[in-house]
Amino acid sequence: MELPGKLAKGTLRIIPLGGLGEIGRNMTVFELDDQIMIIDCGILFPEETQPGVDVILPDLGYLEDKLDRITGLVLTHGHEDHIGGVPYLLGMRKDIPIMGSRLTLALIEAKLKEHRITPFTHTVTEGQKERLGPFELEFVAVNHSIPDALAVMIRSSAGSVLATGDFKMDQLPLDGRLTDLRAFARIGEEGLDLFMVDSTNADTPGFTPLERDIGPAIETVMAKTPGKVVVASFSSHVHRVQQVLNAAEASNRKVAFVGRSMVRNMGIASELGFLEIPDKLIIEQKHAQDYPDNRIVFMSTGSQGEPMAVLSRIANQDHQIMLGEGDTVLLASSLIPGNENAVYRVIDGLTRLGANVVHKGNAKVHVSGHAAAGELLYCYNLLKPKNVMPIHGEYRHLDANAKLAIRTGVAPERTLIVEDGTVVELKDGIAQVVGKVPCDMLYVDGKTVGKITEDDLKDRRILAAEGFISIFAVVDRKTGTIVEGPEIRARAYAEDDHVFDDILPAIEKAMADAAAEGVRDTYMFQQVIRRVIGSWVAKAHRRKPMIIPIVVYSTRPA
Repeated sequence: MELPGKLAKGTLRIIPLGGLGEIGRNMTVFELDDQIMIIDCGILFPEETQPGVDVILPDLGYLEDKLDRITGLVLTHGHEDHIGGVPYLLGMRKDIPIMGSRLTLALIEAKLKEHRITPFTHTVTEGQKERLGPFELEFVAVNHSIPDALAVMIRSSAGSVLATGDFKMDQLPLDGRLTDLRAFARIGEEGLDLFMVDSTNADTPGFTPLERDIGPAIETVMAKTPGKVVVASFSSHVHRVQQVLNAAEASNRKVAFVGRSMVRNMGIASELGFLEIPDKLIIEQKHAQDYPDNRIVFMSTGSQGEPMAVLSRIANQDHQIMLGEGDTVLLASSLIPGNENAVYRVIDGLTRLGANVVHKGNAKVHVSGHAAAGELLYCYNLLKPKNVMPIHGEYRHLDANAKLAIRTGVAPERTLIVEDGTVVELKDGIAQVVGKVPCDMLYVDGKTVGKITEDDLKDRRILAAEGFISIFAVVDRKTGTIVEGPEIRARAYAEDDHVFDDILPAIEKAMADAAAEGVRDTYMFQQVIRRVIGSWVAKAHRRKPMIIPIVVYSTRPA
């Protein structure tokens, strides 16, 4: 697909830079009259095929030459897949104004403090209206698995857009804050040009179960466990933590928060009144040893099998918390696609220690934070949008969501299933795809941002799976004859170095033949070696290791 043309005046351009075709790194750019507004800037956690990567960002490269045109960043809620990339965006321009709810801004401010960035923030609440350049914004309360989530209604000269963020329609929410269906109905009566709607559970029939229905299951787990209980969840899942605190109090257990992000986020939630902590319930982790095992609950991170998170370290016996027979681990979260192997590996490790592992697959200890098909149908019938653009989900989720829209009467040609980087324009009530901009994964590896490429990851995968072979040789600059070597060394190859004795004569002959043909360039000698040993390894050992030949000129005097 070609690059889009110049943006016409009075036309709204919408470009998702992440979050479509994946669960994570949600970010959408809105451009109108040469001004830009951004909704969300999240991260995606790496899969096993991306070794060494810490997190993955939206492709911020699109904004590099447009930073002075950004009027503001709007955050829908405080989950990492919606706010985790903000420090990197503000690293490009620190004074971008940020709008969000009270809890969302408190979480991002704490994160930015670690990056030594003091942001310019503006707190908004449901029902409030604000203006960012040519965009008039209205914030709508939505229910999610974190308090204080907001949908964003965008009105402009080009038309109206409702972006839901992540949401569901829990009718008995733990905090009493419902998704504002009256506002949805009002927006529908007003006329909605484009509905950008959460797709994560679009292929799940019916309605998402109630959060409060899992409280008794958590209480039962704690009551029946004779030893310690470890509950692993996202560090921002305030509702789930509240249920754990309530269950712990009912079971006469103390709770210790474990993991830096868990301690930080729950402290913020408590200070702002979003988390109610019973008196004297919380203790520091170091004081847990002062209580019998059946009086302790550890609330930790690591529900997605992250290698350095608390739960993985417990499973590897690399943490102060030691588990065994009579202890229970409760995974109070759903699996993010791509994390399955890592999570099951942690479950295996915990089971091997003797712990009982309770998870969504064998007990009702988690419900999703996203609207299922029945809830989405309800929204479509309330809003009756002219155009629909499913967001937040893998392709199957986007496709399922689009089909729901069509079933409610949205014209198929007005239902846009797009991918990251696709450029959609809205004008006169019509949304259409007009092109595509480059949009790649932006990998963070330590302090390195964006310098890791797919080729680098391919090399890392080869090293991990096939091993490494190096061949060193010294040649005479004038004659090309071998002065020293070739010497072969292998690492992570599961074979002794002597297995290469058979191939050394072939390498020497190939280099001699090349020299006889006039080859003197060290790079060309290296290519000769690579071809010979690569072909031999493939045939003799059925392997494809990384092969690094090194050929240098002799420093001996002629």
